[in-house]
Amino acid sequence: MSTVIGLSTPVLAPLVPIAGTFALPFSAYFTFLSYRVVHYRLKDEQYLGDNSSKTGDLNNKLYLAGRCHQNFVENVPLGITLAALAELNGGNRKMITAALSALLAFRVLHVEAGLINGMGLGRPVGYWGTLATIASLGGYAAYLVKGYWGL
Repeated sequence: MSTVIGLSTPVLAPLVPIAGTFALPFSAYFTFLSYRVVHYRLKDEQYLGDNSSKTGDLNNKLYLAGRCHQNFVENVPLGITLAALAELNGGNRKMITAALSALLAFRVLHVEAGLINGMGLGRPVGYWGTLATIASLGGYAAYLVKGYWGL
């Protein structure tokens, strides 16, 4: 929150309002993925691990739910961090909003139309889309500070 000095001068305005806005949908989906893992743990009475090594079944719902959750955790923090860096360095707000919207869509597509059912079209589309979005955000964040390096 910003603090006001005098009548109306904020000391610290919101620094990354776009990344902050996307905190809600990303954290809501993270919570949903986590709940799904717990649901299958309780259903299978498998409180540690995913039991896929015992059965050899890679379509085990607990295994797939765990992989969906892990893939989200592996990719989203980097994407949000890169977007926040771009935003802090004066990046175009529409571009950053579009990138974070795409990242969320690709992650949902990867899981709901792909990985949770084993293999669906959403899995490769979500995977490659996520990589393209993260690479683009990284390149854009670096481009915004190229002047610092004299380029």
